Amino acid sequence: MMTPRPRILITLGDIAGVGPEVLVKAWPQLTALCHPIVVGDVGSLRRTIADLGRPKTVQPISRVGEAGPASDVIPCLVVETADLTNVPLGAITAAGGRAAYDFLVKAIDLTLAKEADGIVTLPLQKEGLHLAGLNYPGHTEILAERTGTKNFAMMLYARGPMIPQGLGVLHVTLHMALRDVFPHITTPAIYDKILLLDGIMRRLNPGPSRLAVAALNPHASDGGLFGDEERTIIQPAVAQAKAQGIDVVGPIPSDTLFVRAERGEFYGIVAMYHDQGHIPLKLLTGLAAVNISVGLPIVRTSVAHGTAYDIAGQNRADSQSLIEAVRAAARLIG
Repeated sequence: MMTPRPRILITLGDIAGVGPEVLVKAWPQLTALCHPIVVGDVGSLRRTIADLGRPKTVQPISRVGEAGPASDVIPCLVVETADLTNVPLGAITAAGGRAAYDFLVKAIDLTLAKEADGIVTLPLQKEGLHLAGLNYPGHTEILAERTGTKNFAMMLYARGPMIPQGLGVLHVTLHMALRDVFPHITTPAIYDKILLLDGIMRRLNPGPSRLAVAALNPHASDGGLFGDEERTIIQPAVAQAKAQGIDVVGPIPSDTLFVRAERGEFYGIVAMYHDQGHIPLKLLTGLAAVNISVGLPIVRTSVAHGTAYDIAGQNRADSQSLIEAVRAAARLIG
């Protein structure tokens, strides 16, 4: 008996960016992976289809049960939100920020209500959120608040020619200024992230987790010559996790850690801050990388790129990250 394809809601994000273009380009592949339903704006999708010259029809729906996705039919759940008629491409607007938020909230509520199996998000713009009076750093924090989740994290995950075994990088701190990172690097925070990474990697890669924790300072402080966070903060968290039976080592200097992971020594890494994890993984995998929200009661993945206002409407956006994000969501849904 065939297993039914998972019902996945795809939020359109900020319509002024490349989200609609990426969605339309990827659509035939998405219908092969799942039962996809867009949560977004019908007008934006229709304009994008016309601009790209793709033979597709948008099906406006008011309930997820009405959706009939096909390679040439894109069901779009209509959401009450700001007037998007005059939102220009490539511009940060309060209307675009408000709509991206409303699309996401609708998808979260439907998934919590078991009307869908998971969510994949296209990019929103944080400044647009703030212009709309929504003071969130990004998707992850909205998802956590709406689902009532206290212990959560964002993981960047990819498989590719450079890392065929797959590699997940989960961050202790995420969307904050670098000057604000250090007070948030604590033993309990690192320990919690090790536990979250172990849980998600077991779902993605059955077998040994093979986790490693990155150092904060260059060369892991060289025995305390410049900083002692490795000895006083990070090592105790690793020891606590190992005592719980978790397959983890560290802290390891990040300039060698990712080389060792690329060679297959590690499947998961706990990074201390955003760029420490994002830059090397994206260099290794490029457009194969996706974001996964860890710790939520629902499945949520996302593309690993932003709104790319500079190329919006130019037919230059690549859809590979969206395809990989849907593939990852379907895998987590099982």
